[in-house]
Amino acid sequence: MGMPLDERLGLDLKRVEQELMAAKHAAVKVAGLTVPQYAVLYALAGNPGMSGAALARACLVTPQAMTGVLKNLEDRGLVERARHPWHRNVLETRITEEGRAALEKADARASAIERRVFEEFSAEERDLLRALLARFAKAVQAEAAEQ
Repeated sequence: MGMPLDERLGLDLKRVEQELMAAKHAAVKVAGLTVPQYAVLYALAGNPGMSGAALARACLVTPQAMTGVLKNLEDRGLVERARHPWHRNVLETRITEEGRAALEKADARASAIERRVFEEFSAEERDLLRALLARFAKAVQAEAAEQ
């Protein structure tokens, strides 16, 4: 093998990401949401009128995946979509009162997870962690560009 398992930092990162997503899944489930649905409602709460493409970028999913998430949220009455007044081919998405209520219920629990992680580290450690993760991403991007 090209590299021993105990040297593969990607496995550690993936494990932590899976633990975080599992905890968030359980947290937002009480509001009847999935993590991607929660992410959309969270993004819309601060940025009403976003397009599906902008939401996909903000929520780190493909546009195709976002289409399914938005359809489900719209069918449940948690978001409303309407054509942009000047750009008729763009659909603006807005959170409804029902969506806001679901978001508030889910966010109370999801925020607790983020708060616990935040409090585990000092300000300096958080800055260092972010810097190390940025270096990690840069190394991955550099290698991908060479392939």
